[in-house]
Amino acid sequence: MADVVPPDVRSRMMAGIRGKDTKPEMTLRRGMHALGFRYRLHVKDLPGKPDLVFPGCRAVLFAHGCFWHGHDCHLFKLPSTRVDWWRAKIERNHAIDAHAVEALAANGWRVGVVWECALKGRSRRPIESVIDSCVDWLRSDAPDLEIRGFE
Repeated sequence: MADVVPPDVRSRMMAGIRGKDTKPEMTLRRGMHALGFRYRLHVKDLPGKPDLVFPGCRAVLFAHGCFWHGHDCHLFKLPSTRVDWWRAKIERNHAIDAHAVEALAANGWRVGVVWECALKGRSRRPIESVIDSCVDWLRSDAPDLEIRGFE
């Protein structure tokens, strides 16, 4: 299937997609800050440049977009154009994510992932519930956290 928009328009659209300060990330940041948690953003020294870094808890949180990280939920659908290219891209993203989590854990960091589907779409959870789960995890000794939307 051919693209329905001209290449220059598609290029402008793709250039507008942000890697940080996304809606899911901002939702987490606002909620955590409102509860008194302080964090650093996108620390370049850490593998994967985590979205939120809590040095005092030795923990990091990623706010993963379901499309870009190939999550198995209703928000992810492989595009019908350039399927091979998109499949390879998503697989590369999976590999990068896995490497970052492994490297962080090896360096003593606890790693949490909040998926976009937990915050939007038909399977979303109440935002307070997501934030409370993050807070409980930060206050615990659990090594990892994954928050997905309701199945």
